[in-house]
Amino acid sequence: MNVQSNNVSVTRKNIVVSLEASEVDAEHREVAKEIADEFKQKVVAKAYRAAVEQDKVDVINIVKVEEGTVAQGTAASVTFVVDVRPEFTLPDYQNLPTEVMPTDATEAEVDRVIEGLRADRADFKTADRASQKGDYVKLAYEGTSEGKAITELAPDKQLYGKVPQTWEEVEGENEGVIPGLGRQLAGLKAGDKKEIKITFPADFAAVPVLAGKTATYAVEIQEIRERVLPPLDAAFFQAQNVADLEALKKKVQADLKLQKEYQNRAAQRRQVTERLGMMIDLPVPESLVEVETQGVLRNFLEEQMRRGVPQEQFEKDKRELFEGAKKAATNRVKLQLILAKIAEQEKIEVTNDDLNNFIYREAMRSQQKPDKVAKVLAGDRERLRSVQQSIIFDKAVDFLISKAKVTVAEPKA
Repeated sequence: MNVQSNNVSVTRKNIVVSLEASEVDAEHREVAKEIADEFKQKVVAKAYRAAVEQDKVDVINIVKVEEGTVAQGTAASVTFVVDVRPEFTLPDYQNLPTEVMPTDATEAEVDRVIEGLRADRADFKTADRASQKGDYVKLAYEGTSEGKAITELAPDKQLYGKVPQTWEEVEGENEGVIPGLGRQLAGLKAGDKKEIKITFPADFAAVPVLAGKTATYAVEIQEIRERVLPPLDAAFFQAQNVADLEALKKKVQADLKLQKEYQNRAAQRRQVTERLGMMIDLPVPESLVEVETQGVLRNFLEEQMRRGVPQEQFEKDKRELFEGAKKAATNRVKLQLILAKIAEQEKIEVTNDDLNNFIYREAMRSQQKPDKVAKVLAGDRERLRSVQQSIIFDKAVDFLISKAKVTVAEPKA
């Protein structure tokens, strides 16, 4: 390529660019390739439209396209491998049996919540006595298993091997780092030493090398603190934004009622979807199962990694994980196909209000402005389709619950 530039005036130039034939040909080939690709795409698209219109197939996914030779002046043959929506008959999906729990809070439940509120504001004072349930003890410990120090077995998990100082609740509802340790700390005084045997669960994912093994921990108690609950006085009621004990009870009752209604709704959703799955047997498209399986696996692995499960554990259990994920994915796809057909039969559709509600919820979750969420959604057709589909499924389940037969279970003792 040759470029010649001549001044015509102070503010104007005359530029002549000369290209060799090979350079011109290269550009022609690029343009011709684009035209050929567009030509082929249009032929394939026309063939696909003809196939769908003639066979009246409800295509879910195009799995594979074999284009063959597509050239001007010659016949063409295009082969499509597609997954189609299976045909099946819906059973009677109204009056599905569901069981819910009573939503009125008992006095005992209200009292437990109030005690929990007091516990959240408790003071911990040094106690010169043996440890009791509910106390917190400061202790040091060092563990061994099968004759080896746990610090050697799991050098990257110091908390499970040797700790010079930590706090543990005595017989608390929630276990600490070492499962079962807190249940064996009652009756000890500051300065006491004790050997405690711990058997780790067989599926102890936090430290796989300890899974199913028994360890011995040499424990030394350093300090005991007892939990002192605040009195039910004006200061406590003010902290709870109520005037007195009666007002606090009413508030707790209302909160518990809302919690129970939410739990009942979740239980009904589970019950109607499980019932539907048992009532219908249908084949599911492989491509949908494959996509759903990857999603199930991805969510599971992300959750396990957040819990600190090492990568090598996934590799060890790869086959079992995949089989479990595929089974779950198959059930999900089956349910989605059923819900989609119910939505179609009941003329359940996605409204602007549905989309707006999703946008506002997503904006709150992601701490973004709603208009930004809406703009991103509008620019991603695949994401928008997925959101619309999810809304349809949710509305279909809500419809089933609205038509379900409800039995209130006897309250638990």
